[in-house]
Amino acid sequence: MNRVERAFENGKAFIPFVTAGDPDLETTEAIILAMAEAGADLIEIGIPFSDPIAEGIVIQEADVRALKSGTTTDRVFDMVRSLRDKTDIPLAFMTYINPIFVYGCERFIKTSKECGIDAIIVPDLPFEEKEEISDICKKHDIRLISLVAPTSHERISDIARDAEGFVYVVSSLGVTGVRSEIKTDIAEMVSLIKQAKDIPCAVGFGISTPEQAAKMASLSDGAIVGSAVERIIEKYGRNSVQPVADYVRKMADAVHSL
Repeated sequence: MNRVERAFENGKAFIPFVTAGDPDLETTEAIILAMAEAGADLIEIGIPFSDPIAEGIVIQEADVRALKSGTTTDRVFDMVRSLRDKTDIPLAFMTYINPIFVYGCERFIKTSKECGIDAIIVPDLPFEEKEEISDICKKHDIRLISLVAPTSHERISDIARDAEGFVYVVSSLGVTGVRSEIKTDIAEMVSLIKQAKDIPCAVGFGISTPEQAAKMASLSDGAIVGSAVERIIEKYGRNSVQPVADYVRKMADAVHSL
């Protein structure tokens, strides 16, 4: 079994995101280990990129800080290798198609598997063009996570039928970022996915409070949180490990209490 499936074995999953290298890779590694201890079920690791089109200002600025700190794809791979000596938590890369192409698709995915990555999320890879890397992912037992947005409409069933690992349900139009209210009909989107395939669904974009996380997880199989974590890292920098762990524990407890 790929570790991604294990993330949803015991019920609802809490999935935090962190940008690799913000403020530096040593801190990122410590944050990931702390999040695993605090109750995260799967952790998304963002590979910093200069043009992250799906991200709001918080994660854009995190990418800038990470790149300034000297973070490269190879150094992120090294960090994951180090992590795998210390934790067995499911790990997914969140990245864009350009860094994968520049690195070389086969080489990127093969190295991801070798260092211990279980899944890859590529928000700017259209469903119709996923064959660019999907066969390579299957070859190396990497789950290519599909995203479904409020604008997917009749494509939701097609995307779901071809999905693996879990479906990333994008809660809101626009880019990532904290939102005071999520108005999308998440229940309807999840229902359409489940009708097409029996696969876990996790909701992301805009979630920041335990109440929001619990609500989204109650309508699906899990909650994904990124910008709220990055705001803590932006505030505390190298001293952010404990504040992030405290936040993740509250969020995970809210999701797991369902």
